[in-house]
Amino acid sequence: MPTVPPSAYLRKNKSRLQELIKRLGKNFAYVSVLGTDVQSKTYEVSSRVTTVSDGRWGERGFVVRVYEDGRYYEHAFNKWPVCESGDDMEFLVRRITESARRVRGDSFKYPPPKEESIAETFNGVAEELPETMGDETVIGWLSAINGDIRESSPFVAEAIVRLEYAKVSKIFLSAQKDLEQNYVWSAGYLIAAARRGEISRRTFKSYSGMKGLEILEDMTGGEKEVVSTACKLLDAKPIPPGEYDVICSPDATGLIVHEAFGHGVELDMFLKNRANAQLYMGKPVASPIVRMHDGAKSANHVSSYLFDDEGTLGRDTVVIENGILRAGISDALAAARLGLPPTGNGKRQNFASKAYSRMTNTFFAPGTDKLEDMIASIKHGYFIDGAASGMEDPKDWGIQCMFSHAREIVDGEITDNWVTPVVMTGYVPDLLKNISMISDKTELFGPGACGKGYKELVKVSSGGPYIKTKARLG
Repeated sequence: MPTVPPSAYLRKNKSRLQELIKRLGKNFAYVSVLGTDVQSKTYEVSSRVTTVSDGRWGERGFVVRVYEDGRYYEHAFNKWPVCESGDDMEFLVRRITESARRVRGDSFKYPPPKEESIAETFNGVAEELPETMGDETVIGWLSAINGDIRESSPFVAEAIVRLEYAKVSKIFLSAQKDLEQNYVWSAGYLIAAARRGEISRRTFKSYSGMKGLEILEDMTGGEKEVVSTACKLLDAKPIPPGEYDVICSPDATGLIVHEAFGHGVELDMFLKNRANAQLYMGKPVASPIVRMHDGAKSANHVSSYLFDDEGTLGRDTVVIENGILRAGISDALAAARLGLPPTGNGKRQNFASKAYSRMTNTFFAPGTDKLEDMIASIKHGYFIDGAASGMEDPKDWGIQCMFSHAREIVDGEITDNWVTPVVMTGYVPDLLKNISMISDKTELFGPGACGKGYKELVKVSSGGPYIKTKARLG
């Protein structure tokens, strides 16, 4: 398969960045530079309009980080300054130095950073690089899928087909590190709205992965499923509130794992005393059969990379092992304050944003159970699918997950009785300790983005196997 090419822009500026590091190194004990060049595009076809736009992930720029006397300072820029007197580089060095020494940090003094000497490059591969397929070809493909959705049933009132990609190139340079990564991820969405009389229902099917525009082939063929689900939901009833035995699809499991223990183990939340998890390290928080991972190296999906936005190599972090909370995920500065090694989870929304402790690929590991046995074990309950949105309270471990639909299980069989919407609420340890069966295969999904609170969006994936648990639904 073709290799994702490096950024000519970053390669062109690399020697200048190395010179900047050398000059700043005379004033500071540590200097690093992250350079980013991300090309992104979004395509959308509906029955009313067709659009091609620059994607929300596009960025190009640099952020310099310096360290002196226990404090860090960052300076971001996307254009090299021009100094009328002549030495543009010296002008930038002076600006960064003066600004860094004017800014006062908090009372905490960070220990001097320690770096190993590393020079490494990662180039991803894709069957169809974005630059090899023109916009007209992409729109033609999406239009054909849209037409198939609209023609699949007389109840289809609207169809939307969307595709987005990001071609990511980043470099990280310091006195000890010379890192580069180039890869592409893509995500596709089939959305169908069905209407009958005064009742309307909307559902979607997503596709994503560390791949190029070959994702269009994955999207072709999903039309019947998304239409069938939307039409089935026209007869769906509200779910009677109560506590039920449930089977969660891998997509639904992903929402639970993301909301239940994803944000709650981001270690910068520990520093602000906003996460209850810090009191439970080394203690049971889930069923003994539960194992949870997060990390850029934990899986090959939309949030996989060689290094994070602070130059820390990605890794596989086992967050929960045999039901015991073992570790959190961290950016470099949060880890330094806690006296822990960073886990490679320092991610920025873009080069001009702060790095926070963020999730990457977050999921439950597979178990040994078969799905048919899991369903057969339920006298009365629900099969939950269609992850929609979620919220959590890391401080008090409350959780709310919304799913587009579920199907009733009666006497060990999934019926054709559909319910919508489905809201799962409860106390996180209760939900996870009630997990009694886990299927033998894990799937990951990465169609959306994760915010830090209400902002700072980054790309993540989440997922897991089918799980059986007991949950409060309404």
